[in-house]
Amino acid sequence: MIQRKPASNVTRFPSTSAKLFVLDTNVLMHDPTSLFRFEEHDVYIPMAILEELDNNKKGMTEVARNARQASRYLDELVSAAESSIAEGVPLERHGDKNAGGKLFLQTEAIKSTLPDRLPTGTGKADNQIIGVVMYLQEAHPKRQVILVSKDINMRIKARAVGLAAEDYFNDKVLEDTDLLYSGTRELPADFWEKNGKDMESWQQSGSTFYRVRGPLSSSLIVNEFVYLEDEKPFHAQVKEVSGKTAVLQTLKDYSHQRNNVWGVTARNREQNFALNALMNPDIDFVTMLGQAGTGKTLLTLAAGLMQTLEHKTYSEIIMTRVTVPVGEDIGFLPGTEEEKMNPWMGALEDNLDVLNKTDDEAGEWGRAATRDLIRSRIKVKSLNFMRGRTFINKYLIIDEAQNLTPKQMKTLITRAGPGTKVVCLGNIAQIDTPYLTEGSSGLTYVVDRMKGWAHSGHITLMRGERSRLADYAAEAL
Repeated sequence: MIQRKPASNVTRFPSTSAKLFVLDTNVLMHDPTSLFRFEEHDVYIPMAILEELDNNKKGMTEVARNARQASRYLDELVSAAESSIAEGVPLERHGDKNAGGKLFLQTEAIKSTLPDRLPTGTGKADNQIIGVVMYLQEAHPKRQVILVSKDINMRIKARAVGLAAEDYFNDKVLEDTDLLYSGTRELPADFWEKNGKDMESWQQSGSTFYRVRGPLSSSLIVNEFVYLEDEKPFHAQVKEVSGKTAVLQTLKDYSHQRNNVWGVTARNREQNFALNALMNPDIDFVTMLGQAGTGKTLLTLAAGLMQTLEHKTYSEIIMTRVTVPVGEDIGFLPGTEEEKMNPWMGALEDNLDVLNKTDDEAGEWGRAATRDLIRSRIKVKSLNFMRGRTFINKYLIIDEAQNLTPKQMKTLITRAGPGTKVVCLGNIAQIDTPYLTEGSSGLTYVVDRMKGWAHSGHITLMRGERSRLADYAAEAL
């Protein structure tokens, strides 16, 4: 039997231990840069993928933008190819040195025998892609061929016919959100014995500073809140870490009525940490996680009003949130941008009612005047019109931030101009956006990426302070 010489357009894979990843369309439309995220491994794009990218490129949605960007990347790579596409296009040519593999496009008609239970008619692009994966696995038995898809049913179908399939993991900041940085750390009981040798301490601006040296000091993170609960509780914030030396600064006690923030005092340790971060002018970016009723919005608004109306640090408060409904959408809303956003801002109104009642001596007329003054300094904005804006000397609150993608989060945070503070609030256990998980949420992303920066602070609020009913329901239901 004479072996036929392969035609020039037949894909030829090098004999290598590198894996061959076949990308589904939803991966490219979720993250166009996924082409360059597979390190030394090769990437294969079936023809059905290009058809689906073409069908989804029209419009102004995030998906359409990503489809167009993925097509641009593919065009750049193929246009710059010095050899035949069938031999593979080096991915590192795009400038990403981490991508050491090659890009392969389907350059030949592939006829694989799919099981009868998988129809191959029109509109069944998923099954065509599975057919391509089956063909590649049969043609190259020594290589590991893996289908990468964000579609759960696609992965189940692939595994049902004996193919390797996995989710796209590169967008996940953490595999386990229990490992997410909490912003707090309990010091061991022997902390002072092991780290207090040659300790220096001094007073400055009403706070006490401690320079400690020891094994634990190097593992501390800048702006992390540390505490030691014994006969004399010690609450501090890490201000500086250098080798095995760390500087700790004692905190202001916002649980005492004399230090109240717009009439609000901290009811637990984490709330006290949160107010220290919110009221610190050196911290430009604050993230707060916590379940319903932990006081995220109330503390943030109280700190914002105090610094806007009394301290005059900021000129106004801007509040925005993602407009993702929990249930069925009620349709279009009438009015201006602010009027359209009002139904989504129930949390703002509820918290303003609480903050407005903190001044018992003002009387009904005084409270009404204060409410009007407060509303004149709070602007409610939609996320849709944030592109290209710059906020100067503003206190920007991003509520329900767990529903933002990492890209949307970057767009919002980079709006901050000189003198602006950005506060992100959310609960990663309550994600309403269909394609986001706790691991891939934009809130998880910024908490992980911003930790350790000298001008950012994070705190996870643990204890609910709304009511005994809310606390029990959060636990029991």
